[in-house]
Formats: sequence, C-alpha cells, structure tokens
Amino acid sequence: MLLAILLPFLSFMVRGKIITGVICLILQITLIGWLPAAIWAVLSLNNARADKRTEKLIKAMRNNQK
Repeated sequence: MLLAILLPFLSFMVRGKIITGVICLILQITLIGWLPAAIWAVLSLNNARADKRTEKLIKAMRNNQK
C-alpha cells in the first residue's frame, strides 16, 4: 500500500501491468498529477485484492456444493 502511495507507477509495474504503469508515470510526472496517480494506484490495488477474495469465496462455495 505504501508503494502505491509513494511510487504509484511502480505499484502497477510490480503487478505486471506495464502499460498502465507507464501511463501512470506520465500522469505522476506533473506535480498536480501525483495525487490522482496515487489514488488510482491505491484503488486499483484494493480492487485486485477484492477480486482475489471473491475468487477464493466462489471456489470455496463450489467445493462445498460437491
């Protein structure tokens, strides 16, 4: 989470989203764009974590039905 706030573009790069990371870097180069880039990175990280939790829940529910 700290990485997403301090270096938003690197947060995307580490997760394998290279093109998104480059776009975020271009946005964060400007001082005004730093805040939106950081917010974007944090929201994206939270969404990715939520997607993983949802996938785990669906998989557990399917295993219980069998």
